[in-house]
Amino acid sequence: MMLVNTANPIIMCANFKPLTILQIKQLGLPLLTSEYPEEVYPGFQTPLLFKSKQGVEWRLVNFGLIPKWAEDKEIAKRTYNARNETLVSKPSFREAFNKCQFGVIPVNEFYETKYINGKPQRWSVRRKDGQAFYIAALYEIARIQNEIIRSATMISMDAHEHPMMKEFHEPRTDKRSVIVIPHERLDEWLSLRQPDISSFIQGFPVEEFECNYSPKLKNKADSSQLNFFD
Repeated sequence: MMLVNTANPIIMCANFKPLTILQIKQLGLPLLTSEYPEEVYPGFQTPLLFKSKQGVEWRLVNFGLIPKWAEDKEIAKRTYNARNETLVSKPSFREAFNKCQFGVIPVNEFYETKYINGKPQRWSVRRKDGQAFYIAALYEIARIQNEIIRSATMISMDAHEHPMMKEFHEPRTDKRSVIVIPHERLDEWLSLRQPDISSFIQGFPVEEFECNYSPKLKNKADSSQLNFFD
């Protein structure tokens, strides 16, 4: 299942696997005690890492940013990706961007659509060494119908020149990629106090990643496996 994002009119990263408990330990991150889905789609809960006055913290957030002016959560189906080029102008993301509400969504792997002989196939993208990696995110906290909702979007960039990501999405359409924050620049990203992310807009090093054909298992539920997995 891959979703069409009408806010960014191409098929982008709408499905991913969050990091595992083992990967959390490998990265030396704070313990995450909340349960979350094994696979995440727009509208699902996913772990977000951000920096507060107390230090680096986790929050479970809705995948798909829900701005403060939204009337309900349905907008999340259109706001799970945000183009870096329009963060300052799009009403859905502008306030969070100007307030530097930056975080990361750590993932085990994410999925994209590759067209083979004109037919779409689901492919996975992951690190070769098996470590989790950080996808740049923008988060918001809103009160919708008397409910406090924490939500986030993945920030994307142009991928026409990226050796791996230019092969995804429907032929003759825009090519996009999530922005991967290098492990060694995590604190720098989370500590930004000015809405200038230009130095982070670079394609991830293709030699550290791999992509593989990854068809969806038909007998596996999308949302029933809410547990910690190694």
